Amino acid sequence: MSAAPSSATAPFATATASPAPALALVVDDMRVVDGVIRQQLGSEVLLVGQVAEYIIGAGGKRVRPALLLLMCQALGCTDARRHSLAAVVEFIHTATLLHDDVVDESALRRGRNTANHLFGNAASVLVGDFLYSRAFQMMVQAGLMRVMDVLADATNVIAEGEVLQLMQMHDAALDEAAYLRVIRAKTAKLFEASARLAAILAGSDAATEAHCADYGQSLGAAFQVIDDVLDYEGDVAEMGKSLGDDLREGKVTLPLICTLQRCSAADATLIRTAIEHGNSEHLPQIIEIVRRSGGLADARRAAQAQAQRAMAAAQTLPASPSREALVQWAAALLERRS
Repeated sequence: MSAAPSSATAPFATATASPAPALALVVDDMRVVDGVIRQQLGSEVLLVGQVAEYIIGAGGKRVRPALLLLMCQALGCTDARRHSLAAVVEFIHTATLLHDDVVDESALRRGRNTANHLFGNAASVLVGDFLYSRAFQMMVQAGLMRVMDVLADATNVIAEGEVLQLMQMHDAALDEAAYLRVIRAKTAKLFEASARLAAILAGSDAATEAHCADYGQSLGAAFQVIDDVLDYEGDVAEMGKSLGDDLREGKVTLPLICTLQRCSAADATLIRTAIEHGNSEHLPQIIEIVRRSGGLADARRAAQAQAQRAMAAAQTLPASPSREALVQWAAALLERRS
């Protein structure tokens, strides 16, 4: 195990100090959530706190807890438990990141060393387990059976999605339907749960809860498709990762699936061979094929369809600045370049 770095990290507030305009409405709430996160990371085992704080303090906009809070605003919900449940959602997401990076043998995330690279795989997996168990302690404290039901189901579906993706690694025959099944489980499910929790806290009727869940799932799916597009389209300096990482890991994402439907037989053979063997020898050539084939445009259109579905779901909510922020958030995803 590598020596643990200093426990000093950037304050949690820096992660949300400059949110996108659509998230500006929840800045104050997110500061409260940051305080809950720091309080709940407490452990008598020093390494637990070091690893957890390192990964949670790594940056990002905390989009899942922000979604829960923004949806609460749109529904007029001021239940104090919303901050604790937003922290629960972030803990579950962070645990999946810790486990993902071990499975993928990743060394970088958002331009920083991954926790497993610094602390070792064993520590990352076990601290991920700590975050899962702490999340369940906190959701029990909320005292709402529906909350526990939604989050327990989401956690189980996410785990199934991880296993499904593992089974599909290096499968060059993967189609769009199979890809969407993975991202709906692995990524969109926690977005869906975050939005649904807001409706539960607000005491919304079944129809409103369904609209909120639909918004979250569609937003999450669009978010993941765009993320996969950027693996072939993005700027390395801005992404903090190497272009083509998914291909190296044998992951078949929508840009590759769309490219294989469009490119020449020779190009398809090159791509399929790289997928099956995780061979990055011809990576620059494959990235060029993906970029010129129209596969990226096809994938972005798929993301647009998901974003439009999210916007339609948001429009069913009562008119308010928060509802408009939800609509703008989905639209802004399509402009994402990093």
